Amino acid sequence: MSQSSKWQSLPTEAINPATLAIDKQPATGVVDLMLAEDRKVLAAVQRERDRIAVGADMLAKALSKGGRVIFVGAGTSGRLGVVEAAEMPPTFGTDPELVQAIMAGGKTAILRAKEGAEDDYEEGARATKRLTPGKRDVVVGVSASGMTPFVRGALTCARGAGARIIFVTCDPRTELQSFVDLTIAPAVGPEVIAGSTRLKAGTATKLVLNTLTTSAMVLIGKTYGNLMVDVRTGSDKLRDRARRMVHIVTGLEMEATEALLKRAHWNVKAAIVMQKTGLPYQKALSRLRKTHDRLRDAIGEDIEPRLRALLDGASKS
Repeated sequence: MSQSSKWQSLPTEAINPATLAIDKQPATGVVDLMLAEDRKVLAAVQRERDRIAVGADMLAKALSKGGRVIFVGAGTSGRLGVVEAAEMPPTFGTDPELVQAIMAGGKTAILRAKEGAEDDYEEGARATKRLTPGKRDVVVGVSASGMTPFVRGALTCARGAGARIIFVTCDPRTELQSFVDLTIAPAVGPEVIAGSTRLKAGTATKLVLNTLTTSAMVLIGKTYGNLMVDVRTGSDKLRDRARRMVHIVTGLEMEATEALLKRAHWNVKAAIVMQKTGLPYQKALSRLRKTHDRLRDAIGEDIEPRLRALLDGASKS
């Protein structure tokens, strides 16, 4: 007597008719099959555009009110959440506590798969409770299949604490739709290798999470135009980027830019406010605080015309 499977009907477990003979292909054939399937990913994410925009607004409002963003996942989904959390401080100068991630199996599971950790509903709830989620926070559950018990336990705990919940999955039919505030579910279809959600599902999830976090950071003033003006300058590359941004915005020569950044303790926004307004460092910081850290408002200038002129000049040279 055959035993029924609760997973076999999931889109992420389906057999892909386009890749049935993948093991008969040369390297170019395997690559072509994978790229053909990957082309479907962007269309699937595009169909979730409006939901992603709602999610970005949710994150921006939470962060503006002192809340946090907490990603929760297992396996590939969990690692993608960890990447998002890890990349926010160097890219946007955020406090590491502002965007966090919970990974089934803990830190060791980031580098080495810990089988079975995803099945622990109670540990998902416990791990989330340790972060004491509250009404100002948004918890983003990430589960390609939509069924991961660890994630469900985490979201149940977060819901009980009053946090808002976004669920990112690749199963549009998930029954969690009625339990969470927002579901984002790109329907990428069956994987190139049946069940391997590190492929199309992972790519779609990365696109969704990138768009959610980056959009939220732009909305709360972490960029000036498309310049990364809240970047942390902990490496030679990032200090060079800081110099170039200040040079572009202020028109100062590089030597003067370096001196200005040193006076501003390598705070790009403060350096630009100092140069544009003549204010000393502490008063420049105060001005930024009064404008909710929005550089455009602090100096009263739009950077777009300057950037367009720069690009036009480069294209003509």
